[in-house]
Amino acid sequence: MRTKSPFPTRLRATPGRWRAAASLPRIGLPIALVVTAFLCGCKKPAAPVLPPPIVEVMEVRSSEVPLSATLIGQLDSPQNVEVRARVEAFVDEMRFTEGVEVNKGDVLFVLDKKPYEEKLMAAKGSLAEAAAALKKNETDVARLQPLAEKKAVPQQDLDNSLAQVDIAKANVLTAQSRVESAQLNLGYCEVLAPMTGLIGAKQVSIGDLVGKGSPTLLATMSTLDPIWFYCNVSEVSYIKVKEWSAKVGKDIFSLPLTLVLANGSEHPDQGSFIFIDRAVDVKTGTLRMRAAFPNAKKILRPGMFARVRVDLGTRKDCLEVPERAVVELQGKTFLWVIGQDGMAGQRAVKVGEQNGSNVIVNEGIKAGERIVVEGLQKVREGAPVKAMTAAQMAAMKAAPAAEAKPAKE
Repeated sequence: MRTKSPFPTRLRATPGRWRAAASLPRIGLPIALVVTAFLCGCKKPAAPVLPPPIVEVMEVRSSEVPLSATLIGQLDSPQNVEVRARVEAFVDEMRFTEGVEVNKGDVLFVLDKKPYEEKLMAAKGSLAEAAAALKKNETDVARLQPLAEKKAVPQQDLDNSLAQVDIAKANVLTAQSRVESAQLNLGYCEVLAPMTGLIGAKQVSIGDLVGKGSPTLLATMSTLDPIWFYCNVSEVSYIKVKEWSAKVGKDIFSLPLTLVLANGSEHPDQGSFIFIDRAVDVKTGTLRMRAAFPNAKKILRPGMFARVRVDLGTRKDCLEVPERAVVELQGKTFLWVIGQDGMAGQRAVKVGEQNGSNVIVNEGIKAGERIVVEGLQKVREGAPVKAMTAAQMAAMKAAPAAEAKPAKE
């Protein structure tokens, strides 16, 4: 008798099921091949290679460059005079127009004269009294002199009379000085122009009390021709100017100067240095210098800010590049140089003086090499570029416009 096992087993499958299981690997292989072929067909095509960027280049050439240095400073008058009241009085008149040129000796202000006229008359009266007393004492001496010789009067009376004469003479001198002082104060009531020059705005009005306690400022005058230019120059700049002036065989005081105003215009008359301070300011490390410029038309005024361009002669065999071609990075300067193979490379250079929109390159580049002047942002180290000159760039830009322009009938 066959005993039934309590545990089911997979080996007891039917013959039909075995055949179905054996056929599964045969069906999966074609499906895998189809999926693989599908995945291979979904690969993205390779990205197209971009053409090299177009940049504008120029060939570096040596040239003769005019050298100059620029100084920044302020204009001032050679003589600024403050017109002040010397006596205490009320302002009665103002006899000038503000902002115009006045001549030396012109009456600018008239102060109240009456109190000083009274003081002058009182001083003259005191002088007359002193003169009368002196005359009386001299008469007494003349009368007592012969009597004292004859012993008719005591000698002491004559000595007293002689002493009174000396006192009277001193009183006359004192009274005379008071008269002169009163006349001087009366003269100060007319405030005169101390020089010929341009007068500024009035600082007082008619009816104001001036001169009380201290001399009151009434107005300020300035001479304008010539005009002075002051600037503070660093030690390095001063030494550089001295060296270049020596190279071109000129003294620093004979170097021609051009004054550039705040609006960019140039003063028509050239100037020259007239003063260099004796010592460098230890606090700022600068040296004070002064230049003079003719100012016949009175265009330049004190207080104006200006720049002075110092002509240092010319320098031969200089390599000039446009300032826009220079790249500054972390305190260093670079140029993009295009090699013979058309590859771009960044090269460190040392730049010097500036000449207009160009700068002089002292080290790092040679004449004949090509540098990038436009399209710096497109250039990469070791990458190829399509180099074109300015003329070629202009022709390329003009070509589409010419094609788009309709032909004339």
